[in-house]
Amino acid sequence: MSDSRPPGHHPAQLAAQPVPQPAAELPGRFLDAAVGLLRRIRDEESDGILRAGSLIADTVTAGGRLFAFGAGHSSLPAQDVVYRAGGLALMNLLSVPGVTGVDVIPATLGSALERVDGLADAVLGTAPVRTGDLLVIISLSGRNALPVEMARGAGARGLTVIGVTSVAYAEATEARNPHGTFLKDHCDVVLDSKISVGDAELTADGIDAPFAPASTVVTSALMQAVMASAAGELAARGVTPPLLRSGNVDGGHDWNRAVLDGYRDRIFYRHP
Repeated sequence: MSDSRPPGHHPAQLAAQPVPQPAAELPGRFLDAAVGLLRRIRDEESDGILRAGSLIADTVTAGGRLFAFGAGHSSLPAQDVVYRAGGLALMNLLSVPGVTGVDVIPATLGSALERVDGLADAVLGTAPVRTGDLLVIISLSGRNALPVEMARGAGARGLTVIGVTSVAYAEATEARNPHGTFLKDHCDVVLDSKISVGDAELTADGIDAPFAPASTVVTSALMQAVMASAAGELAARGVTPPLLRSGNVDGGHDWNRAVLDGYRDRIFYRHP
């Protein structure tokens, strides 16, 4: 019988290698970790979620516009609340070319742009934002120039700012912007995603680096909780929440057309 062992390896060497954790255990471990984070969000961030929902309701009833921004993978939870079935029709994506998404090539350019001083001011200076509007800024680390300067600039322009970030980064890393501050330092409400530094929930024998990030699923759930709070707050004030329906249910397109037309002046993701 032929020897299938790698050349140069002896039985004693093979036996000394760490035994990898059974792959079948890892999906369950990740899901358990994600569920645990969601429970922490529910139990520890409920007051902040309600405050954020109330600020959104304040903005809607006052005739203001709603925007969400995130860079790189932090843009995914922002995009998830824009033009979304079951979501508020008024939520707009504040887009920054090359940053809002992960489709820029090379992908490393997006990360580099987050550290460019002055980019946020250029974006805010050309975006359809004005005093009385509201901006949700999502940044996992909250340490780079773009989210920090976006929050500072938005506040200076009279916008309400909600920050969604991991406060752990402010406690374990240094700010990477000229102001020496973090996103959390420039917001009217801060929502802590509870994600650990490094955004990787699992380690296992035979795998050199931590893996399985949970920030997207947790932050997206946190954003949807805020949207639910805002819808409930609007209804409590006697205001019909401008919600979209799925286009894949009967009557969905007609419903959405009426909502989009009724709030045309506050929606920027469609042509006039």
